[in-house]
Amino acid sequence: MVTKQQIVEFLAAEFPQTKCSVESVGEGSSVIRHKITVEELRPGGTVAGPVLMTVADVALYVALFRKIGIVPLAVTTNLTVNFLRKPAPEKDILGVCKLIKVGKTLAVGEVLLYSEGNENPVAHAVGTYSIPAARQPEQSSPNLGSSSTDDKPRLGVHLGGHS
Repeated sequence: MVTKQQIVEFLAAEFPQTKCSVESVGEGSSVIRHKITVEELRPGGTVAGPVLMTVADVALYVALFRKIGIVPLAVTTNLTVNFLRKPAPEKDILGVCKLIKVGKTLAVGEVLLYSEGNENPVAHAVGTYSIPAARQPEQSSPNLGSSSTDDKPRLGVHLGGHS
């Protein structure tokens, strides 16, 4: 099982630009913190929506890693966010993730996002991740209907005219 430290090291190496930090990981769960500064605020003094979406996405990614191991090419295929109330501009955002289902190729989870110290969520997200299949050694593909020497498979479809 992947440890919190291994996930933290992976994120630091692969996403050095992130402002998200891993607070905790569990079996199919994670808690992510994003420190809020003036750069994350939008007009009106609220935390920008993309910051909340980022926290939700990172929380799903981290929870999935704890469940299946570090799979860098697992990618978000869907992320739906419902913004519930204005986040406090002076408080960090916490994303609390719980995976709902992890299959062979897809994982679904939900994330509740909070302003630190407030028990009422500021947003609720549901996301789906695509889990890549284990890579198999390359096999030669039959060249279907083509006498060309390139490696692209051909379907042998003739679209009119004479050959």
